[in-house]
Amino acid sequence: MKNKFLLDTHILLWWLEDDKKLKKDIKNLIVEERNQIFVSVVSFWEISIKNRKDKLPLKTNLKTIIKESKFNIVNITPDYVLAADSLSKIHKDPFDRMLIAQAKTEKLKLITADPKIWRYKISITKA
Repeated sequence: MKNKFLLDTHILLWWLEDDKKLKKDIKNLIVEERNQIFVSVVSFWEISIKNRKDKLPLKTNLKTIIKESKFNIVNITPDYVLAADSLSKIHKDPFDRMLIAQAKTEKLKLITADPKIWRYKISITKA
């Protein structure tokens, strides 16, 4: 059985930009063939918004990032919206709330360095 992981947006960015903040054990986890890696369309949307506001300069354009992504994509569904709406108010960021809801609903382990997300009762890999 494959392990299933959902990347938080900053983990995706660290991976794409080969950022030193991404620990070697997390890199190994991402490339390990027995693992299935998922990325939410919400992460691409968040990257797009921050890039347009010049808060997040990208080395690679977003279109290339999306087209060349080898990860499994998780779309937004009404079930995820309802799951996000029912979460406790620990985290107010709508993008992170959607990632938490998707991870919880699909039983994916969320890879994140965000301590606010660690407080939710979902499966987490701390990065």
